[in-house]
Amino acid sequence: MENLPFGIWAALAGLIAGIVLGLSARLGEFCTLGALETALYGDDQRRLRLWGVVLGVAIFGTYLCGSLGLIDIGASFYHQIAWDPSASIIGGLLFGYGMAMAGNCGFGALVRFGGGDLRSLVVVVVMGVFAFIVLSGPLAPLRIALFSQAGSTGPQGIAYAVQAWTGLPPLLTAGAIALGLLAWALAHKGLRRAPLQLAWGVAAGLAVVWSFVATSWLAEASFGEVQVEGLSFTAPLGRTILWLMTSTAGGISFSVGTVCGVLVGALAGSLWRGLFRWEACEDPRELGRQVSGAAMMGVGGVIALGCSVGQGVSAFATLAWSGPVTLAAIVLGAVIGLRRLIGGFQPD
Repeated sequence: MENLPFGIWAALAGLIAGIVLGLSARLGEFCTLGALETALYGDDQRRLRLWGVVLGVAIFGTYLCGSLGLIDIGASFYHQIAWDPSASIIGGLLFGYGMAMAGNCGFGALVRFGGGDLRSLVVVVVMGVFAFIVLSGPLAPLRIALFSQAGSTGPQGIAYAVQAWTGLPPLLTAGAIALGLLAWALAHKGLRRAPLQLAWGVAAGLAVVWSFVATSWLAEASFGEVQVEGLSFTAPLGRTILWLMTSTAGGISFSVGTVCGVLVGALAGSLWRGLFRWEACEDPRELGRQVSGAAMMGVGGVIALGCSVGQGVSAFATLAWSGPVTLAAIVLGAVIGLRRLIGGFQPD
């Protein structure tokens, strides 16, 4: 076992995190678009408030482990690349709008595919392909010209800025933000009365912490062969597709493990709840909307350097500037998309 390549160890760590996240989605109803839909149109904020639990646990856990030397927060690319606000805003808006058109984000599509929804497989594949078209394909030069990705001079973000201004340790700032998010989440009576949902929210937050802990340890042990990273589902979809086609050439990584893990966790959760159903698209217009939405998510996710999970949870957990800004842009884009969809169904 000790002779296994570091890539396989990283994939196993990602597999564990992905399984937990997939189970959290199926058993705890952790979902970005679903949370917005039920809050805006279902008069139920439980799933939205659950985000406060996930983020609160992820933020405090990440900085607690960072203070103990278990996570190298500054080594994550959220802090290694200088923040470009235009990329966060434009990419986030495009991703959020595409998420509404597709009916789910990349993570949510994986979860639904794990439950037997073949339409979501189309979303996953199209999103992964378009992500790589912009990341390293023919549109990469245009992306680089429009959205620079210069290296940062050191750790950046909310906690480190507060430390520079006031001298307060980053853990104290992280603790205050985490406490505020948890208080906002638990202020909702419906969520307080759903202990199982709360437990899965905590599990999702801990999956993010585990991701940073495991990759930080592997990065040190492998002398940089493995990168410090959190959970994300834009470029990793494309990397998983490439690995499935060219595995004999290598390419196994943490990202591949997380994608496979979410599928395993979602399948297990669907079977446990008796929700597994084969589904396919019967309306060509719906399929066209989902494909266009997936393409927008692939492009927007690469521009913003992450998706609703990659930036909205993982980057937020490190308190990088890009995390909350990108998440806000994604939410705004999704709200605009949902209103357009619902308005389009109104009779003339």
